[in-house]
Amino acid sequence: MSSVTVRVPAKVNVQLSVGPLREDGFHDLVNVFHAVSIFDEVTAKESEAITVSVSGKWSNQVPVDDGNLAIKAARALAKHAGRGYGADLLIQKDIPVAGGMAGGSADAAGALVACNELWGLGLPFEDLMEIAADLGSDVPFSLLGGTAVGTGRGEQLSELPTGGVFHWVFALADGGLSTASVYAECDRLREASAAEVPWPQLDDSLMEALGTGDAYALGAHLSNDLQEAALSLRPELGPTLEAGRQHGALGAIVSGSGPTCAFLAIDALHARDLARGLTTTGAAHTAVPAHGPVAGATLL
Repeated sequence: MSSVTVRVPAKVNVQLSVGPLREDGFHDLVNVFHAVSIFDEVTAKESEAITVSVSGKWSNQVPVDDGNLAIKAARALAKHAGRGYGADLLIQKDIPVAGGMAGGSADAAGALVACNELWGLGLPFEDLMEIAADLGSDVPFSLLGGTAVGTGRGEQLSELPTGGVFHWVFALADGGLSTASVYAECDRLREASAAEVPWPQLDDSLMEALGTGDAYALGAHLSNDLQEAALSLRPELGPTLEAGRQHGALGAIVSGSGPTCAFLAIDALHARDLARGLTTTGAAHTAVPAHGPVAGATLL
C-alpha cells in the first residue's frame, strides 16, 4: 500500500472542569468530549523519512518542522514498532488551528492510524491509544470519537452513550489561543480571587441530557472552567457569546481553551439560521454548522 488517508474530527468540550494546580504543573480534569463534523484529512505516503506538508484554510498557521504533532505521532509509532519507518504526511486542514477544537491532536491521531496501516504494523486500537496518551491529553479522544468523559489529564477515557444527534454552530475567531497560556491565566485568576478550587465532578444532569438526546437540557448544563480565562485574554469573545444567545442558541460556550465559540442549536435548520445570523450581524466573520457525535479517526 503506497498511500493511506484517514479522516479525523474536531471536538467540543460540553463540560470542562479543572481541578487545583498539581505539583507537576498539570490539573486533574473532568472533560466531556464530543466529536463534531468538522474534519481534517491526513494522508500518509511511502517515503524514506517522516515529513509533513499542510494545505487548506489554516495551512499557513501549522508548523511543518519537528514541532508538528503529526510528525511526533509517526515517530512515536515507529519507535514503538522498533524500526526506522518513513512517511510523507499530507494534512488537509479544516479544523481551526489553536482554536480549542483539538486540531493538532486530531492530526496526530490521523497520523497514528494512517502510518499503522501504511507500514502494515497491524497494531490493535489499544496500543494506538497508549501511544496517543503520551502525545497529549486530547489525542486519545481524537482516535476514539463519539462522546466520552476524560479524567486524569483528560486522557483516561470512558465512552458515554448519547440518545441522538446534537446540532452546533462554531464561530471561528481571528488568531488562536495557546492552551498553556489559558491554563496559566486560569491559575492566575484563581490565585487572585483566593477562592477554594473544588475537585472536578461529572455533572449528572449533563450526563442525563446526553443520554436522552435532550438538546434543551444539554444547553442549560454546558460548562467550561477555562472560559473566564479565555475571556480575560480575549474580551471580544464575550459579545460573540451574547450574540449567539440573542439568536436563540440553547447554550453558548467557549470551546476548550478557545477562542472558538460553540453554540448549541435546536436542529439542523436552526443551526443554519444561527450561523447566518452571527455572520450577517458581524458577530463572527465565519460560523460553521456541524453535528455530533461522529466517529473518531477513520480510514477512507
